[in-house]
Amino acid sequence: MDSLETIARFLGWCSVINAGILCVAALAIALGRDSISKIHGKIFGLDDAELARAYFQYLAQYKIAIFVFNIVPYFAVRILA
Repeated sequence: MDSLETIARFLGWCSVINAGILCVAALAIALGRDSISKIHGKIFGLDDAELARAYFQYLAQYKIAIFVFNIVPYFAVRILA
């Protein structure tokens, strides 16, 4: 059972770290949108509407990945332990 506890602790910290990265990314996009949009617009050749959609899609997919790969396995291991 000690290995399940270690895995649960690992997944818990992964969840915390990834949630922190998600929050920092969301804040960076929300607060620095003009400068970030200019840079990404030049690099990828997208207009502001397409960039807004891409930013939203990025945040949504990252959040889903956190749930699928960190939070759900964390609770599953907690139930087993």
